[in-house]
Amino acid sequence: MCSTCGCGQPDNAVKISVPGENNDVIKNGSEHHDHHNHDHQHTHDHHQQVNLEMDILHENNLLAQRNRGYLEAKNVFAINMVSSPGSGKTTLLEESIKLLSDEIELSIIEGDQQSMNDADRIAATGVPVVQVNTGQGCHLDAHMVIHAIKKLPLKNDSLLFIENVGNLVCPSMFDLGENKRVVIISVTEGDDKPLKYPYMFDSSQICIINKIDLLPYVNFNVEKAKEYAIRINHHLEFFELSATTGEGMDEWINWLRSQVKD
Repeated sequence: MCSTCGCGQPDNAVKISVPGENNDVIKNGSEHHDHHNHDHQHTHDHHQQVNLEMDILHENNLLAQRNRGYLEAKNVFAINMVSSPGSGKTTLLEESIKLLSDEIELSIIEGDQQSMNDADRIAATGVPVVQVNTGQGCHLDAHMVIHAIKKLPLKNDSLLFIENVGNLVCPSMFDLGENKRVVIISVTEGDDKPLKYPYMFDSSQICIINKIDLLPYVNFNVEKAKEYAIRINHHLEFFELSATTGEGMDEWINWLRSQVKD
């Protein structure tokens, strides 16, 4: 879990914001983060801590099912985009919006520890967006997503992108109620990412290898990265693309179209 990263400390407040509108504040992001409010002298029993973490995930999963039911009722296809910082998630999202917004209703939830930067970038495309600032938190959870969804004009038969906080560890543990989890790695990060962060790749259904336009300039072996990822999860589906140049984007966009059912 994230017991040493500062996630969910008692003074942590999560902000749910729409660009140009007032903010909502959720103390601790979710009630289930109270497990972090203990003396870090580590005198507590290890088994008690494990049980608490299991309870936390259980509560989150119940809330995620609530999200999933609501989204299914509206026929909204939700994608949880996860990656380390700098993989190009927001650029990929911007380019996907440009290619899809004329034919599919889109909504966006942006997750970051601080700032409205990414939400402002998305708002400039004209698509509805809500920013979730997690403060000291290192991931989105189902409770935060519930509050974010309430601030979106979520339409039936639409596509919801959830851009998670840049982190390949904690977000892997938290179901948000999404239909698909998409893990994004870039060729500037190293082809051994799947071996270093196996839980994220194991919990994802799609793997995007981004920034392939930089392959001539970096030491990254695409086939090796895919081989490592398949060792972890042989069900993964791969897309190789460059959000900057547009190379490989057609295949990704066609896949997104196929997921939004009439």
